[in-house]
Amino acid sequence: MADLPARSVLVRDRLREEGIDGEIVVLPEAASTAALAAAALGVEVGAIANSLVFWTDDGPLLVMTSGAHRVDTAGLSQRLGITGIRRATPDQVREATGQAIGGVAPCGHPERLRTIVDQDLADVDEIWAAAGTPHTVFPVNFDQLVRLTGGTVSRVD
Repeated sequence: MADLPARSVLVRDRLREEGIDGEIVVLPEAASTAALAAAALGVEVGAIANSLVFWTDDGPLLVMTSGAHRVDTAGLSQRLGITGIRRATPDQVREATGQAIGGVAPCGHPERLRTIVDQDLADVDEIWAAAGTPHTVFPVNFDQLVRLTGGTVSRVD
């Protein structure tokens, strides 16, 4: 296994704490979008779990969505009873996660984030998520992803 970046080591350690065996894969090229990650891994874009950080009046909200979806912030806001869900700035993303946009993992953050997990990811046997950098990813199943994030399952599109 290649040496992992420090951010990916934090993710690997969190995976191990949760008893998740998936190995972190280091990609030769950055895969900062779901389409790039899917192409690099040879999987459907719907098997990629996009980690999108939004900001609310209560702080950060991590949405783990299928790479095949766009988040309907108005609908999600209504379902969650939250007003003002807006895309986080790059600085807010780094502050909340310790990671840069394009490589945000579902875990390994300074503090656990309020998380929503796209219910449609339950239809995917093997989900791939970023592991702290645009060059690192790991496989996980739906139940593991929900447990890892402590997330709430919801429709997001």
